[in-house]
Amino acid sequence: MSWKQLLARGEIKAHQTSKQEIDNIRSLIARDLADASLPGLSADRCFATAYNAVLQTSKICIACSGYRVTARAGHHAVTFEGANLAIGAKILSLTDYFDACRRKRNLIDYDNSSVASETEAEELLKKAYEFHALVEKWVAVNHAIWKADR
Repeated sequence: MSWKQLLARGEIKAHQTSKQEIDNIRSLIARDLADASLPGLSADRCFATAYNAVLQTSKICIACSGYRVTARAGHHAVTFEGANLAIGAKILSLTDYFDACRRKRNLIDYDNSSVASETEAEELLKKAYEFHALVEKWVAVNHAIWKADR
């Protein structure tokens, strides 16, 4: 799928982001990564919160590319697809993994199922940190106007 195809299908819209918007998303990511790292948090809550950090990180990729995902069924999958379009094939294995996590997170949040193991939660949290670092590096190189203040 291409940006043009996603636009034609109404799954994304053209969007002019701002440093403030990107920094607001960064604040959500920092909160979710910190919360998911709390000792004693259930595996399901850790998993769902780390997943949200990944979703927000993907939104940065899309916003920096000049788009935003429309709010409709399937928008999480489109968000991961948009991150792939923005950064390229080098993140495909990560976004494929995150898309698989999306289905498990749906069970946790919508079916009230307890499904994530401690190992799965820890793995997703580790990959969330990895993905966030990768995206911040990508932003600094490709969209320096919106790079993180250090």
